[in-house]
Amino acid sequence: MNILLLIAAIAIWGVVHSLLASNLFKNFMRRTLGDGLMHLYRLGYNIFAVLSFLPILYLMLTLPDQPLYSVPSPWHYLMLAGQALSALLLMISLLQTDVLSFIGVSQLFTNEEKPSRLVTTGLYRYIRHPLYTFGLLFIWLSPAVSLNTFVFYIGLTIYILIGAYFEERKLLREFGQAYEAYRRGTPMLVPWLKF
Repeated sequence: MNILLLIAAIAIWGVVHSLLASNLFKNFMRRTLGDGLMHLYRLGYNIFAVLSFLPILYLMLTLPDQPLYSVPSPWHYLMLAGQALSALLLMISLLQTDVLSFIGVSQLFTNEEKPSRLVTTGLYRYIRHPLYTFGLLFIWLSPAVSLNTFVFYIGLTIYILIGAYFEERKLLREFGQAYEAYRRGTPMLVPWLKF
């Protein structure tokens, strides 16, 4: 029953998060708020995403739990090193985008949404979604996992994979032929692995 509560919380968060990120909802907000306030949307969206994610973390930490596995040394240290490398590459990937615009802070000073740009250099030259790849590597390289964290990781992985699919469609609409050419030549999540 506790696992179902955690799954339901992750699913509800994922649906709401995706709905708020959709062009359909953004266009609705643009009609409702007008263009004058839309420059605040991304920052508000990110703040809401973080705050609404806190109950999931609370459930994961407070619901009855049991250890699932623990990787012994020296492999434990190797996995921690992998997590550190994943965190570093995650930060590099984030910095290769316009991070202040990504968060929504730069829009506060310009009073307008900056047009998106297609990033295809740096780590994005090898995979289209390095933020997802290194985020997934970071969580799955955890050397000690409980039942609750395992369910959380599964839910997050499913959400990221579904989100990547919808993001691909959105980027294709936004950048057209340029994104299609990039997509054909660059793997989605795993370097050198194309489907």
